Amino acid sequence: MNAHLAEISRSVAPGAHAVLVLDGAGWHGSAALVVPDNLSLLTLPPYSPELNPVENVWHYLRANWLAISVFDSYDAILDACCTAWNRFANDPKTVTSITERSWAQVS
Repeated sequence: MNAHLAEISRSVAPGAHAVLVLDGAGWHGSAALVVPDNLSLLTLPPYSPELNPVENVWHYLRANWLAISVFDSYDAILDACCTAWNRFANDPKTVTSITERSWAQVS
C-alpha cells in the first residue's frame, strides 16, 4: 500500500493535493502506512455500496457471469473471473452506468 500511495503521489500535479477514497480494508489503515504530504485518505463508512462503486461492480459480475456456478478447479475459477472482468471492462457503457455518481465528478 505504501508503494501504491507513493506512486499516486508522484502523479499529483505540483502544488496540488489529492484525496484518495478508500474502503475499510485493513491495509488501508495500517499503522505502518506512510501517507505522502500531497495526499489525504478518506475512509468510507462500512456497508455503504452507494458510496463505493466497486461494490456495485462485484454485484454485477456475480449476478451476470459468476452466480450459481460450480467450478472444477482453481484454474476454472480464475478463468471465469478473468472472462467476467474482461467482458465488463470492455463494455464502457455498462462500466459507466454502474460506477458513475453525480456527486463525484473528475474535472
